[in-house]
Amino acid sequence: MSELSEFEEMYLKRIFEAHFNQPDAIVKTTQLAELMEVSAASTTEMIQRLSSRDYLTYIPYKGCRLTSLGFKHASRIKRREELLRILLSDIIRYEGDVDSAACSLEHNIDSDLEASIDRMLGYPERNKEGLMIPSVDRDLKISGVNTLLPISALPEGIDSIVELIISSSVAIKTLDGVGLRIGSSVKKEEGKFYCDGSEFIFSRELSFKVIVRVK
Repeated sequence: MSELSEFEEMYLKRIFEAHFNQPDAIVKTTQLAELMEVSAASTTEMIQRLSSRDYLTYIPYKGCRLTSLGFKHASRIKRREELLRILLSDIIRYEGDVDSAACSLEHNIDSDLEASIDRMLGYPERNKEGLMIPSVDRDLKISGVNTLLPISALPEGIDSIVELIISSSVAIKTLDGVGLRIGSSVKKEEGKFYCDGSEFIFSRELSFKVIVRVK
């Protein structure tokens, strides 16, 4: 778990969002206070606190910028938020406030759970709006049997079984008509997918919605 409180992490994330493309730029104290919906005095106090712990560089009367440590931590929190947004909206079809739920959950998952969600989603590189998701170094090796992952992330030469198809009933019936259904055996060889021994071609979008279990 992080040594930072949820509120402290929110500060780092807001600074990251304010200058995603220019991490060395100064974020004004008044700007940050507005983003956090708190007073400028409270924001200055938090900036000084995070600066004393090497997450921020404090520039008196101007604002702050993320240090390398702060940038690393803030980008990780932002990344978890984006992964959770995709999980909530696309996978479990959560009908509540996705952004609010993702923001609450992002502070309570560890690296192992983040890696599992990342794998489950097929290692997405962009969020729902098409913007880049902060990247991390990944270990794409399969940890063992029974690993669940989208067919898009299935490595070469690994046997798997279709466990779940996250799509409309029409699309599921269409797939069933061409031989791909729950329980079908799937394998990837030389860049091509084979379902029960026959080559199978499908869209990139659908490849993220067919979930397989490694045998």
